[in-house]
Amino acid sequence: MNEYEESRRGFLAKLGLAVGAPVLASEKLSAHVLNSKTEFPLTAPQQQLMDRYEQWMDEFIPVIKAFRANPDDAAAKKSIAVLSEEAEAWRVQLIKFMKDENFARYYMTVTERMTKEIY
Repeated sequence: MNEYEESRRGFLAKLGLAVGAPVLASEKLSAHVLNSKTEFPLTAPQQQLMDRYEQWMDEFIPVIKAFRANPDDAAAKKSIAVLSEEAEAWRVQLIKFMKDENFARYYMTVTERMTKEIY
């Protein structure tokens, strides 16, 4: 199993999901990021990816909440699969950008919102 798979599985477990949907995550993920994302300047391509990721999160959060409330919710399962496929499309770019410390911290700060809203 590669590093991405291990990180993804850990993130899914943290969310309490029983579905093996490929959700983006990183071992650099932290639920206790105290920084503002404005502290971490990004390149234009990095900012484009993060804008896309934040829009994706806006769709993903209610779906995960619905799934956690009712794990048998077929619509939520279908939405998780669709959103996971979308996320898979930018996985390679995300992994590349995570090598940049500013991007990694920005990503953690943005992802903290999802963590807080889901729990």
